[in-house]
Amino acid sequence: MPAAVTDDVNVFFWLFFRTRQLNGTCVSSVDMELFLHYSLIPSLFIILVLSFLQRREHRKQRDDTSHLLGNRFGIIIPLDFVGTFSNRWSYGIAFGATANKVMFLFSEGYQPLHIPQWAQAFVLLIGGMEVGLSHFPFFACLSSEFRLVSSILGFSYSLIWFAVTILYIIQCPHGQFLGKYETVMFYWPSLLCLAFLLGRFLHMFVKSLRVHLGWELQMEEKPFLEVHQAEHVKRLLRKAPLQETKKSWFQTRVYEWDPCFQFPSRMIGTTVLAFICLYLFIVIEFCMFMYVRDELDVFEGELENYIASMNQTGTLTPVILQVKELMNVSKGVWLVTILPASLTCVSYLFHILACYRKHMKRLWAGNKHFLPLKFHHPSSSKSVVAIARYSGWQIAYILWGYLIIHVVQSLCGLMIMYSLVLPVVHNQGLEMLQGLGIGTLTISIVLGLMTLQVWIATSFFLQPKMSTADKQKPLALNNRKAFHNFNYFLFFYNVLLGLGACLSRLLISCILGTWLIARIDRTIMQNGYEGADMGFSAWIGMLYVDHYHTNPVLVSFCNILITGHRERRLQQAIKYWCLNQSAGPRVSARSRTRWLLLQTLVNNPKLVMLRKSRPGHSSREFTQILLMGSES
Repeated sequence: MPAAVTDDVNVFFWLFFRTRQLNGTCVSSVDMELFLHYSLIPSLFIILVLSFLQRREHRKQRDDTSHLLGNRFGIIIPLDFVGTFSNRWSYGIAFGATANKVMFLFSEGYQPLHIPQWAQAFVLLIGGMEVGLSHFPFFACLSSEFRLVSSILGFSYSLIWFAVTILYIIQCPHGQFLGKYETVMFYWPSLLCLAFLLGRFLHMFVKSLRVHLGWELQMEEKPFLEVHQAEHVKRLLRKAPLQETKKSWFQTRVYEWDPCFQFPSRMIGTTVLAFICLYLFIVIEFCMFMYVRDELDVFEGELENYIASMNQTGTLTPVILQVKELMNVSKGVWLVTILPASLTCVSYLFHILACYRKHMKRLWAGNKHFLPLKFHHPSSSKSVVAIARYSGWQIAYILWGYLIIHVVQSLCGLMIMYSLVLPVVHNQGLEMLQGLGIGTLTISIVLGLMTLQVWIATSFFLQPKMSTADKQKPLALNNRKAFHNFNYFLFFYNVLLGLGACLSRLLISCILGTWLIARIDRTIMQNGYEGADMGFSAWIGMLYVDHYHTNPVLVSFCNILITGHRERRLQQAIKYWCLNQSAGPRVSARSRTRWLLLQTLVNNPKLVMLRKSRPGHSSREFTQILLMGSES
C-alpha cells in the first residue's frame, strides 16, 4: 500500500479516536488518553509492592553496608511467553483488555510531543512501553505467587479501569459516525474483559483467603512437566496403538481436539487480542465508510444540480451519469464485501492455530521437510527476537490483511457488477451473454489445444509401459521424426500461448498474494526468496523456540533428572538423620550444630563473608579458627 494512502488511513483513525473525546455535542470529564498517563502511578505502585514481596533466589557477594534491601525487590514477570500452559484464558482476556490502546497505537495516534518525522519510531516505542506499563499489573497479579496480595491489588486496579471506562461511556454514549451507542460498540469488548478480570481476581482472593485461614490446603507448586506433555510421551512409548473411535464430520473436516497438546498462553492471548482488534478495525472502517458515503452523497447532489441546470443536455451529462452509477455500485459492493472479508480473516486465525499444532508436532517428530531448506538451522538470536515479534506482527498482519482482502474482494465485486449485473439492468443482457459466450469459447479452445498436445504426446511420442502395474508410460521418446515436426510447427503457436500464460501467472500470483497476505504461517514469496518474508521468518523462529523449550520428550527427560536428583538428596538426608539418631556416645546439640556449621563452611567458603556477627563476638575470627583447626 502506498505511503500516502497509509498516512491517510492513519490520520482518519487518529481523528476517529480524538473525536470520541472531543465531540462537539458531548463534553466528557474523562479523557482516556490522559487517564492512560495517570494510570502509570498506581501501576508503578503495584509493581513495587509485588517486587518487594518477590525474593531474589541468587544474591552476589556484597559488603555489610549493602544489605539494606536484603533479598527483596526481585524481578517480576508478567507471564512466561514460552512455557505457560496454565491460566491461559485469563492471560488471553488480560490481553483483550488492551485492545483499545493497541488500536490507538496502530493508528499512530500517540503524539504527546511535536517531533520530526524521522523520530516517529522512537515515539511509538515510548507509546508501546507506556501502554505495556499501564497494563502490566493485570498480568503481574495473575502470575504472582502471593495470591492474596496480588488478588487485592489486581481487583482494585481492574476496578479503576472498569469504573473510568463506564463513566466515559455514560457521559458520551453516542458519536457522530454511527450515531446512537457508538461508544458502547467500541468499548464493550474491553468492558467485558475487565469484568472477567474482576471476577477472576475475586475468585483468587476467596480461594487464597480460605487457604490462609486453613480451610483449604495450599495448592502444589507449578509442575515442571505438564499433564498433556506426560500423556504425549506415554502415547509415544505405548506399544500397541489405541483403537480409533469413529470421528464426527467436524473432527474429520474441520478440527480434531488432541488431549496431548495444549496451546501456550502466548498463542491464546494473541488470538483473543487479534479477534478484538479485528472487530474494532471493522467498526472503524465502517465509520470511515459512513463518512465517505456522506461526502459522496453531497458530491452526488452537486452533480444532480449541474444536470438539472443544464436541462440534461450538457456534453458531460453521460459522463456524470456513469460517475453516479460507479459511486452507487462502489458503495453497495464495499458494504456487501465486509462480511466475506471479515469471515476470511476469522478463518485465518483459527487456521493459524491448527497450523501451529501441525508444525509443532512435525518438529517434535524430527520432520523439517515442510520448511524451506534455509530455515532448517535458523539463527538462535533471530529466533529469540522472533518470539518477541510474533504476537504483534500477527495482529498487524491480520488487520492490514483484512483491509487488503476487502479491497480485492470489492474490485472483484465491481467486475462482476459491470460484466454480469449492470448489462442486464440496462437491457443489454443478450450482448452480455454473447460476449460471455465468445470469451468462454475462446478460453475453452485454448485449454482444449493444450490438452490435445498432452494427449498426442502420451499416445504417439512415448514408448509403451514396461509393466502393466506402471501408472504411466516411461519417459522414453518414440517416433522421433514425427516428434521433431510436432515441436517445430507448435513452436510459433506456443509463443503466442506463452503470452497468455505469463499474464495468467501474474494474475494468479497477485490474487493469491493478496488473498494470503494475512497468513503469517506461510510465505507468499517464490522458492529461494523466503528469507525476504519477515513475517514468515518470525513464525519459523517462534516455532523453533517453542520446539526447543517445550518439547515433551525433552521436558520429560529433564523432569526425570530433577526428580532423581531430589530423591538422591532426600535419601542422603535420611541417611544422615539415621546416623545422628543411632546408638553411641551422646553428643550435645550445640556440638552437633557447630560440626555441621564447620562442614558447611568448609564446603562453601564464600558463606564466611555473609555470616552475621553478634555484639562482643567475632564470628569471622571464630570461623577462621574452625577452618584452621579443620586444616590441621
